[in-house]
Amino acid sequence: MNEVPSPLAHLQPLMAAWNARILEALQAHGIAIEPYPRQPLQGRPSGAAAAKAYPIQGILKYHGLADWRLRIAYLPSISVNNDAAYTLTWVAFDPHLAEDEVIINGERATGRPWERVAASLEVIRQAVHIRSKARVVSKNVARAGRVGKGLGTSASASAALAAAALAAALGPEGLANRRLLSCMARLLAGSGCRSATGGLSLWLSYEGMEHEESFSVRLDVHDELSDLALLTVPLDSRIGLVTEAAHREAPHSPFYPSWMESRGPEIIECLEALARRDWRPIGQLAELDSIRLHAVTMTASRENKLFAWEPENIPLFRLCNALREEGIPVYFSTDTGPTTVLLTERRFAGRVAKAVEGLGLEVVQGGVAGPVALVPLEEAARELGLEAAS
Repeated sequence: MNEVPSPLAHLQPLMAAWNARILEALQAHGIAIEPYPRQPLQGRPSGAAAAKAYPIQGILKYHGLADWRLRIAYLPSISVNNDAAYTLTWVAFDPHLAEDEVIINGERATGRPWERVAASLEVIRQAVHIRSKARVVSKNVARAGRVGKGLGTSASASAALAAAALAAALGPEGLANRRLLSCMARLLAGSGCRSATGGLSLWLSYEGMEHEESFSVRLDVHDELSDLALLTVPLDSRIGLVTEAAHREAPHSPFYPSWMESRGPEIIECLEALARRDWRPIGQLAELDSIRLHAVTMTASRENKLFAWEPENIPLFRLCNALREEGIPVYFSTDTGPTTVLLTERRFAGRVAKAVEGLGLEVVQGGVAGPVALVPLEEAARELGLEAAS
């Protein structure tokens, strides 16, 4: 399934060089990098666990996969976990199952959704040396009246699946190595690796990377974003937008190479802003990269333009400009879809929410969420409507 557009091949050395510089910058900022576990992992053929993870909101975003099987992107990316929703996932390995059974939001998964879950589980099975198939039950829970498109629940689903599967096979200690966890959380949806590590997280990625080298690390390790509010405006896509299609088409945009080339310096800028405890450059970059992401997706094809925004987005974007003119720091962020998240300071959250409601739109006030975490089986069983916790 690898489809590497030839115009991007010459940028691989540049992205590899920036990866090395970013690793050096992380070390300089006191952000530790765990080694990937080298000792053999031996899992249990039977076991169950449940995990809860939060969706991500892109800051420096990504589209396009250099490796579709391992979900490795052409460029590194940064996102922030958003407590406006969460995914709860139960995984139970059973050596008597003939194939993986997957239920998502109350419906049995088939086709491509089932294939993606089964493929993710297969990599985990190989890593922990078990063959048992699994029963998977997962659901998304939003604080708003609807989830909307572009909220980042594919990332939370990926993180929750990986965490629950690792814990089911290895016990709770299976989550001790966050690098291992984030690598496995990348397999269903690339952004899942950032959902796994939580807060403001960086995903290291470029074409040609090995599986264990493409992982996520949390950047706000000293609570630098404690004053940041996230206001989520859920919006549905009228075109039935499919993120997989955007990943396939985006690298063909003539703007894609310059997007890649800008990424390394902007990651360094985010690190320096965090060191100053200044969230505004991060908000500015989130807004700028929302526009660039849309530009890339809608210029990837001469015949079929992919317009991910909806009419409601334009008043929201203009509202940010108007509020900034009034002295209120607020910046918008959109990912693959129209759902919009506004970044501002907590003391301004109420005023911004009132302004959004004045547009006739629903808004959920929240903040930065943490990493994926295990949930007691009995508690998860009750919430998922399972009959027993075993």
